Amino acid sequence: MPRKIENIDQKKIQGLFEARTTRFLIPDYQRPYVWSNDECQTLWDDIYAFAVPDNGKFDIDNDDYFLGSIVVFMNDNNQLEVIDGQQRLITLLLLLRAFYEAMKSYTYEWSKDIRKVIGKCIWETDEQGYPDMSKPKIDSQVITDEGKTELMYILSSGILGSKFHSKYAMNYKLFQDNISVFMQNEDKNIPEVQRKFTNLPSRILGNCTLLEIRAGDQKAALQIFSTLNDRGRPLSDSDIFKVQLYRAFGKDEQSDVFSSKWKDLEEICSKIFPFPKNGSPLDELFNRYMHYERAIAGIADSTQEGLRAFYEKGKYTLLRDDGYKTVFDNLVMLADFWYSVVNQDKARFSQQVLKRLCVLSYAPNAIWTLIVSVYFIHNKKIDGMLDDEAFCSFLGKITGFIWAYTVEHSGVAHLRAPVYKEMISIVQNREVTFDSYKFNADKLRKELAEYKFTGKTRLTRSMLVWRIFSFPEQELLPSGIDFEIEHVHKQNKKISQAAYDSLGNLSLIEGTLKGISSKLNFSDKIDLYLGHLSSKRESTLIYELREIASANNDFTTRTISKRKQEIIESFISFIRENKLSK
Repeated sequence: MPRKIENIDQKKIQGLFEARTTRFLIPDYQRPYVWSNDECQTLWDDIYAFAVPDNGKFDIDNDDYFLGSIVVFMNDNNQLEVIDGQQRLITLLLLLRAFYEAMKSYTYEWSKDIRKVIGKCIWETDEQGYPDMSKPKIDSQVITDEGKTELMYILSSGILGSKFHSKYAMNYKLFQDNISVFMQNEDKNIPEVQRKFTNLPSRILGNCTLLEIRAGDQKAALQIFSTLNDRGRPLSDSDIFKVQLYRAFGKDEQSDVFSSKWKDLEEICSKIFPFPKNGSPLDELFNRYMHYERAIAGIADSTQEGLRAFYEKGKYTLLRDDGYKTVFDNLVMLADFWYSVVNQDKARFSQQVLKRLCVLSYAPNAIWTLIVSVYFIHNKKIDGMLDDEAFCSFLGKITGFIWAYTVEHSGVAHLRAPVYKEMISIVQNREVTFDSYKFNADKLRKELAEYKFTGKTRLTRSMLVWRIFSFPEQELLPSGIDFEIEHVHKQNKKISQAAYDSLGNLSLIEGTLKGISSKLNFSDKIDLYLGHLSSKRESTLIYELREIASANNDFTTRTISKRKQEIIESFISFIRENKLSK
């Protein structure tokens, strides 16, 4: 078992940076430095108010200003690898560097002393305490941070290049400007100004503190950060995977090519998976691809496996060994495929395929995305396209199976075993059949009849979307429109509660129409469904609702019962058509 926490110590800034052995590393898997002028100005204002109080009084021994925590661990190169806190650490060093530069011309001993202490905090020093300005106490290896060379130049020279434009440069310039304004606005009694000005960095070094949490190793540090962090998004699994691929591409001197493609991948995944439940959008892509690699390895175990646990096997063999380019190419093509699905790409998919993908987008769980990903990776052509007819047939089969199996076994856990087994069938070029899990039509019919379809269950929405598209005349539903569950017959004394909640009384309707529809009796809903309520209102996109309205009959309890039976029998026929029944 790894040691999770080696030490927790509240350290003053001087104590954190000054030791000769202190070397911080912002590792390659971290995200770039993001603090803007706003955050840095706030830091300056807070520290200034703390260091130079209006009443001029402070207790130097008891006053402390807490700047937050950092999470680090000692890596194999005796560097403190920063998991959390890079924004504060870098910003503090930029601030100290600005002070150091501004104090160049100060000749008083107290100024020289504090400047010497600042130097020990910014750079490595020799045994006599003289700094080596070519060796700052912090180094950044962040892959996607194009400005890190500017950071190192600023820390080494104190000079802003004429073409510098990184956040490091902007924030360093901000601190320089604030120091300049302070000096211009103070009394011209130079020794007193120097003494008062020197108090600013002195108070930062001696009275500002950070809580250093030192973990035993990287894994422990990441776990600690994930537990403690409440300010921003912790490092995701894909951040760790990124560096493994970066290093692999670097061996072939293609790290720049990889970095460019990775940025494109981040952008497209943010559009496909904008609100992931956990981690980052790229984590979801790696999750879907993981199931392809599991299938290739013949893993049918339905136990839920963590992303990092899977990819870190053999020290990230999958992402670092000879096949890493194939893996990355597959990830890029998989992202492009799902982008086409989300955007209903008519150039890539037929209308029938798009309709079936639309139905699946309302599935009672997300397991369909995993088996579809496996199907795509294995069956894609060189140009990333699929055989349309075969893909359409596959989508119909998994729709019928997932819907029916969810009726019989609530919860996604039960679905993993049969679906994982068929993933292996896909990569072994065998037809998806679900042979070991065929349905008894009579049993399924009874379960559908007894199932409580309410607006609170995902399966209700799933079944209603399936029903909508069981009509060939139904047009594809645009992905940007919100649909809500509609009770065709309004709840009143003429209808029982059971009939009101019956599958026969339910449909989907555009959210924009739902607010109006819920207040209307069926006779008035006819005009709503057909778009006759006003000259500006169009009819509903749901074909069956328009058909119900066109029939112009009262929607009675008997009608509801009959429609429920029609839906059930239609679904049973769908199961048989897809060879899913015994």
